[in-house]
Amino acid sequence: MIKTDVVDVIAKELFDAEKNKTAVDKFVDKYPELDEVLAYQIQDRLVEMKEKEENTKRVGWKLGLTSKAKQQMIGVHEPSYGVLLESMQLYEGEPISIAPFIHAKAEPEIAFVLNKELKGPHVSVADVLDATEYVAPAIEIIDSRFFGFKFTLADAVSDNSSSSRFIIGERFYNPENLNLKLMGFVYRRNGEVAATGAGAAVMGHPARAIAWLANRLYKVGKSLKSGEVILSGSLSAALEIAPGDQYTASFDGIGSVHAIFTE
Repeated sequence: MIKTDVVDVIAKELFDAEKNKTAVDKFVDKYPELDEVLAYQIQDRLVEMKEKEENTKRVGWKLGLTSKAKQQMIGVHEPSYGVLLESMQLYEGEPISIAPFIHAKAEPEIAFVLNKELKGPHVSVADVLDATEYVAPAIEIIDSRFFGFKFTLADAVSDNSSSSRFIIGERFYNPENLNLKLMGFVYRRNGEVAATGAGAAVMGHPARAIAWLANRLYKVGKSLKSGEVILSGSLSAALEIAPGDQYTASFDGIGSVHAIFTE
């Protein structure tokens, strides 16, 4: 099978898996040629299919594997990225049905919204902060299309880095008065504290994740555009979602975002 066929076949399987809520086996076992480069081509094709079929458009990016613990767990040394589509955005206060998901999990994140283009290859943390219109608390709902949430990096990248939905808090803050590195957060499930920490949990500084992304996209002829939303990566372990669960991610200085899940 030639590479373009592999790209089409895997993208179609992942598209159908999400649509039909049926998990699939890892692809690396069946396609030994599946590496990170090919995986991002599959991701591009999958996103194109979604744009067409769901009549939606790209609104930004998400980062994955931004913590050392997650990288070690999956055996990689750098993050991954995926594409955010307009159809993935949910709004605070609206109950979220878990019916469309295979085995969804929720993660606390800091969302960045840009007011100018960021183009690699030498984007720095300072450049990111200068190009950021505002930051806001966010919750990302991830959902793997693989059985048991088990995959290699190439599998996950092909699957648009396990992206599914996202919610951004409705209050926005200019980052120039904030220390995002030291900003504390508390993540609660059903009122109980599930995780605490600081912005530094994401690559030492959440803006460093955005800089990494801009520099990484440069290698494939892409850039971060003004107006795009970027989820900078999870600040804690992802937690499984059950009907009736309520999640809140609260951040010092920028407030909180809340998600309520139903059947």
